[in-house]
Amino acid sequence: MKTALILDDVADSQAWLSQALNTAFPGMTLHCTGSLAEARAWLAAHAAPDIALIDLGLPDGSGVELIAELNRRAPQTLCVVASIFDDNEHLFPALRAGAQGYLLKDQPLPQIVNLLQGIAAGSPPLSPAIARKLLGHFQPAPQPELEQLTERETEVLRYIAKGMTLPETARLLGISAHTISGYVKNIYRKLNISSRAEAAMTARNLGII
Repeated sequence: MKTALILDDVADSQAWLSQALNTAFPGMTLHCTGSLAEARAWLAAHAAPDIALIDLGLPDGSGVELIAELNRRAPQTLCVVASIFDDNEHLFPALRAGAQGYLLKDQPLPQIVNLLQGIAAGSPPLSPAIARKLLGHFQPAPQPELEQLTERETEVLRYIAKGMTLPETARLLGISAHTISGYVKNIYRKLNISSRAEAAMTARNLGII
């Protein structure tokens, strides 16, 4: 990492990010810009930087626009968001545009430095809160808890999962076909299934057969 572009419209943030980069990569050449227009003008006159730290909320647009442009024109530039926003409405558009990291500016400076230094080892610079949010986003939605089957419903499920017909099950249990039909409806509703094949699979998963 030899060159960097910082896009942030707040002077204190520019100074703070510059300090983080200089600490992480001593001797790095830095250039700070405060708007999309200024950043675009600088990029038009200079070689693409090795890394770009980009804020999202800018006076003339969103940093997502510059991330997308750099991703198209200079894919070798590592685009990293440096923002106060940790919500999905900012995170995912930035990642879709090509951001390869996302740092929250409310972290201590040493933590930011460590995350930036991890780039050399191939680690994406992600603030812990952002990493947790990404993991949570791709976790399967929790399944609703199934209603408990009664002892008789469990018995009926066991028989039909073994391939027995409803009349055969009714005869074995000594109950009417009408009663068996009621049990089967309750079983299907409680287990959120709709076929005998699903009933057999669920029975196996539940350890009933």
